[in-house]
Amino acid sequence: MAGIVWESWIGTVAAIGIALVIAAAALGLTALVTALISRKVAWVRDIARRSRSALLTTVAVVAVWIACAVSEPATAQWWPSLSRVFLIATILAGSWLLGAVVSFGFERLMAREETHLVGPDARRRRTQLLVIHRLLLVAIAVLALGTVLATFPEMRAVGTSLLASAGIVSIIAGLAAQSILGNLIAGVQVAFTDAIRVGDVVVVEGEWGRIGEINLSYVVVYIWDERRLVVPCNYFTTTPIETWTRKSDAILGTVYMDLDWRVPMAEVRAEFQRIIEASPAWDGRSSSALVTDSQGGYVTVRFVMSSKDSSDQWDLRCEVREQMMTWLQREHPEALPRTRVSIGAGDAAD
Repeated sequence: MAGIVWESWIGTVAAIGIALVIAAAALGLTALVTALISRKVAWVRDIARRSRSALLTTVAVVAVWIACAVSEPATAQWWPSLSRVFLIATILAGSWLLGAVVSFGFERLMAREETHLVGPDARRRRTQLLVIHRLLLVAIAVLALGTVLATFPEMRAVGTSLLASAGIVSIIAGLAAQSILGNLIAGVQVAFTDAIRVGDVVVVEGEWGRIGEINLSYVVVYIWDERRLVVPCNYFTTTPIETWTRKSDAILGTVYMDLDWRVPMAEVRAEFQRIIEASPAWDGRSSSALVTDSQGGYVTVRFVMSSKDSSDQWDLRCEVREQMMTWLQREHPEALPRTRVSIGAGDAAD
């Protein structure tokens, strides 16, 4: 090794090789320590696996940068440009590593919350953690980009001249506040005011579905028929929406049937009670069968039933509607709706 002239390309290759060997040894030692610690702390192995690619990239870039700095490239005229490339690569790789660690931490937090909390509380915490997670990732990306741009003196000069222009700044701020920043602020407001949460059942624009994703600028509603409705965050801060899971998943449902005046309500109530008691979708909280309207040649019977969530409620309503219809056809066909026409005596003689 003593005979190697480091200020040569052969020396450069040797320096890079030595740097990579040292980096590999350091990574191997880190992996060994991680394996030993993970025997008692399982999540250490998980975070090492999650950040392995980013860590390898960061260490490799730094190792090659140091090797080049002590060999032939450091004496060349183009070294400042190459050094800047290494600096930018290090910033980006380090940001990738930081983002991987942050993402792992938030995934651990959300997994723990799901085991300790259920119902609306779990959805609220998960929504807040998702929004904070995305905010931190955006902040890391913005800081990384800003740091990269700051490595160019020309960009700093351009930035200073732009910011010195009050007219341009006011236009940019006004446009951003009305569109981008306004929507981002609405996204944070949606998450932390608990207006909606991931997993909530809602009716938006006449569509029934669940809140599937809450991003910084838009919300994705998973429609029941597997469509996806993408809605800007500021929609939820300016437009009334219908939510079925605000405080609890439990819900009441109704089935309306238009029947003839001769419907035997006592028997209808008994049959309705039998149907819901036999159904696993009924939670036993509430049930009733009442005549709520009467007009023309029929009466309106309303069946009310409760379920633990909206999915069971849908199944229960379909079941009640179908079984009541079948029972009426079989046992009381006279109760089915019909249209009556009265023909006078004079008309009959004709």
